[in-house]
Amino acid sequence: MKDIRKFLRIEENRKVSDRTFFLRLRGPERKSNHEDNLCDTDFPLWENFRAGQFVNIAIPGKYLRRPISVSRYFPKEGEIHLYYNIAGEGTRELSEMKPGEMLDILLDLGNGFSIPEGIKKPLLLGGGIGAAPLFQLAYDLMGSGVKPQVVLGYNTSGESWGMEKALQESGITSFIATVDGSEGTKGFVTDVIREKNLDYDYFYACGPMPMLKALMNLPTEGELSLECKMGCGFGACMCCSMETANGPRRICKDGPVFKKSELKF
Repeated sequence: MKDIRKFLRIEENRKVSDRTFFLRLRGPERKSNHEDNLCDTDFPLWENFRAGQFVNIAIPGKYLRRPISVSRYFPKEGEIHLYYNIAGEGTRELSEMKPGEMLDILLDLGNGFSIPEGIKKPLLLGGGIGAAPLFQLAYDLMGSGVKPQVVLGYNTSGESWGMEKALQESGITSFIATVDGSEGTKGFVTDVIREKNLDYDYFYACGPMPMLKALMNLPTEGELSLECKMGCGFGACMCCSMETANGPRRICKDGPVFKKSELKF
């Protein structure tokens, strides 16, 4: 069985917006014969990783791990970048951890986004912190010769954590929608699609469930990454099961990415 448990070192853990923290991890590392000693391994990290997959982080003293989507991964450097909001006591304690501390992580969980042959005008749609896994996907699409357009939605401009700026600096067209109208289009990502008359032949989305449900009305096929509370993170506990067009599926194992045509909500 594949060893999915690794020990990664915190390199950065800092607040980047009103609600969001940036976490940069380096590794993997594993326990040696001495329980209190941690040593680097000599194999590359994330070499088989796909945008849209996630990690499950153990918080000291907490029974359940915290699932967080990987935003960027760098195999040669042995690093991953994560963005997260404080949603409870566990993520609050995570936000207080310092560089140099170690995290016990289950890695490259779930499936990721695909890049089907023939797509020429992909549209990426992200809501709040849910946009994080689309960050890597945008660069993967560019690497495959396909230039995406990106629409990001926030409640207010203060929730933006910098993804749109980084993408624009890379030559990727990005738009923002804010519910309060403090930046970009006032409203939701669907309002940007209408206002800008965006032309696309495939879409990718990740964000809160109300946003994903609204995107089920888009006229093209697409891929949606679902957010939910999880137990194990690798398909054993069945607590994140949902009914799909293909029968019951586990979001953590069979997802979190599903084709629009598979979903029934």
